[in-house]
Amino acid sequence: MSRSDITLQERHEAELQALLRSENGSESAAYILLGKADITADPWDRLRRTRLTSHAVIPIPAEDMISASGQHITWSTRSFVRLCRQAKEQGLVAGIVHSHPTGLPRFSDQDDRNERELYRLARNRNGEGTQLVSLLRVGQGRYEGRLWVDEHRPLACDTVLSVGARFRALSEIGGESNDVLARQALAFGPELNQLLRRLKVGVVGCGGTGSATAMLLARLGVGQLALFDSDIVEATNLNRLYGATREDADAMRLKVDVVAREVARMGVGVRAVPIPMRIDADTARDALLSCDVIFGCTDDHAGRLFLNRFAYFYLRPVIDMGLSIEPEMSEDGLRDMSGRVTVIAPAAPCLLCRRIADPHTAAEEELRQAAPEEHERQKREAYVRGAGNPAPAVVTFTTEVACMAVNELLQGLIGYRDQPGWFWQRARRLDLGTERRQGAKQDNCILCVDQDYWGRGDVEPFLDRIN
Repeated sequence: MSRSDITLQERHEAELQALLRSENGSESAAYILLGKADITADPWDRLRRTRLTSHAVIPIPAEDMISASGQHITWSTRSFVRLCRQAKEQGLVAGIVHSHPTGLPRFSDQDDRNERELYRLARNRNGEGTQLVSLLRVGQGRYEGRLWVDEHRPLACDTVLSVGARFRALSEIGGESNDVLARQALAFGPELNQLLRRLKVGVVGCGGTGSATAMLLARLGVGQLALFDSDIVEATNLNRLYGATREDADAMRLKVDVVAREVARMGVGVRAVPIPMRIDADTARDALLSCDVIFGCTDDHAGRLFLNRFAYFYLRPVIDMGLSIEPEMSEDGLRDMSGRVTVIAPAAPCLLCRRIADPHTAAEEELRQAAPEEHERQKREAYVRGAGNPAPAVVTFTTEVACMAVNELLQGLIGYRDQPGWFWQRARRLDLGTERRQGAKQDNCILCVDQDYWGRGDVEPFLDRIN
């Protein structure tokens, strides 16, 4: 059994809305090119999944249009053949989008026949293994999607999502109410609970902020969690790692196993899967690709840079967080005590432009991980910096930063503040009780400015990274 879903860039959703607008009630259509992620088995259901991400929207030339009414639209296939050629050359998936402004709120029998013929044309042009995406706009801003992988019957897409300044479901979600979340429904309505139940969320790093984030997400009602961390519980973690005990430290249990155990003990129906490895490991890829949103709770630069690219290639919002406590050597108190939450998504400045992640430090971290002896040699010869002392941490502050991050997810979903959409970066001075939103200078960044990587999906090498 195989599943599929589609994520649109918010700007592409706006383009499609304009292209599919009809003044006389006739059907309209457009083309779309999509990247894809092929997942062998997601970590929760162990099913194959194809995740499609919008890369470009292309209008159908006016000269190709033949006829349109409230029940049909017909156009020449010349431009469709050009679309297939472009998809083949760029390693993308071709797609068609059309509307039913006054007709059925679902795909019609005529749609089935027309799309089957287009799929045959695409397969004959591009060869075996060709796929074709079809999106149908029904009602105000609602979409149904499906994926043709053969000429018999298309795969219905589970969800159609939109990612940009906001994070929204464009397809019907539905689902049963949950008594555990009844009070939350009183605050934000049952639709939020239904959406959260469908979400698949990754937590990268399960220490002080990560374990708190996982517990908050579980009690918020997120249905599926993937927990990434290769570290074990140590005694110094016990005052911050939620659920950890002295027995866990003595037994050198993995942090992800402890957090997953505590989520299961809640009994609220959340499926938490431990992934005891680094996120850049090939064996972690399926789980990472399966996530809709990722919380970055790691303090290493290499991990941040990896997620930084991932967010744009796969249209997966990454909510990165950091805590800085810098003790002053004198009796004057602290030099800095601040928490930060940064959202990385198409239209947002990336971590490089914000000077949060440093490529040189990331390279040193990767060298230390891959070749510790060589790292020590270079450190002695002053080619790399030392690892430094452990960073100060206090459980109340790590938890406060986790709360900031999870609240930002809610802001992206429902805009509970006085304005819609994410706050791309918030910094809170925990010692002063002040908070501000921070901007960033973007200079010809290949990730967050030129858009070539946005929604690109699978490429070789992965994320176009050269090790």
